Amino acid sequence: MRNIAIPLYPRFTALDVVGPYTVLAFAPECKVSFVAAERVPVSDDRGTLSLTANATYAEVSHPDVVLVPGGPGTIEALADQQLIGWLQGVHQHTQWTTSVCSGSFLLAAAGLLPGVRATSHWGWRERLADFGAVPVEERVVFDGRIVTAAGVSAGIDMALALLAELHDPTIAQAVQLAIEYDPQPPFGAGSPATAPAGMTDAALALIR
Repeated sequence: MRNIAIPLYPRFTALDVVGPYTVLAFAPECKVSFVAAERVPVSDDRGTLSLTANATYAEVSHPDVVLVPGGPGTIEALADQQLIGWLQGVHQHTQWTTSVCSGSFLLAAAGLLPGVRATSHWGWRERLADFGAVPVEERVVFDGRIVTAAGVSAGIDMALALLAELHDPTIAQAVQLAIEYDPQPPFGAGSPATAPAGMTDAALALIR
């Protein structure tokens, strides 16, 4: 059984959590826990959806995998010493330490990314260099046992790639088929490289 811990903090982005959770929870021999300082509901960045932490940091000290979500609340979470201290402690024992979107900045704040190739949401990715990381314009980045994903929806891709490492590609493909993950977006606006001119400002305004 592989124990996977997803820390929750106020104003996380729901899909950063729920996308990877769905992939990993479908897999055999994977137990996913939501952790926080207390066993309480934690609200997402829209304020309309809450997930309840079913374990505290103190109760989860040796997870096999940590998956840190991002969201507008990342800025405040950078000063959350309980969360940062927990990340520093559990990373010593994890098989994989991972993040989605701006969650990589929390890994960086915990001192886990000096010299590490990492990614994040395109709007903030280059700022990872301020923490000593090496920003990479890729959707999913493996560097040693640290795995980072780009913005929001990239967490699903990361979780599937991670599952292939935890088990094997056949299991990952079976889960992909089970959840019918076959992206066919109606618009080619999912990247600054392909979006219409002027779209980046409008997109950033939605998530600040």
